[in-house]
Amino acid sequence: MIRARRAITGLAVALVLAGFTPGRAQTLYVPETTDRYFQVEFQVIQNRKGPAVEGYLYNRARQAAQRVRLQIQRVDAAGAVVGSSTIWVPGEVPMESRAFFSAAVPEAASYRVQVLSFDWTCQGGGSGM
Repeated sequence: MIRARRAITGLAVALVLAGFTPGRAQTLYVPETTDRYFQVEFQVIQNRKGPAVEGYLYNRARQAAQRVRLQIQRVDAAGAVVGSSTIWVPGEVPMESRAFFSAAVPEAASYRVQVLSFDWTCQGGGSGM
């Protein structure tokens, strides 16, 4: 009985530490879907810590987005992806507006940034689209 209770407690702690929240699954979207609602503009800057990608995510939809995750791909001179990382856009991206993002990145010939996942905010009634 004590072992079972410890196993359940351990599982619960592991799920909390892993960021699991029942009923809130993160959905990945294909680029055609995200291109319909979002536009990414970015530039690569050099700061004292090295290169960083910064820019704006524009939300064309008539609904705010939250928990937006961006994928930053590192591309070599031949155009092949040599690595990638993901970042969260801080806060909410208001409807028909934009939000700023910034991330330190390893050195690469060039970069690609795309929306990987997002959630629409609950506006109450209607889809807002």
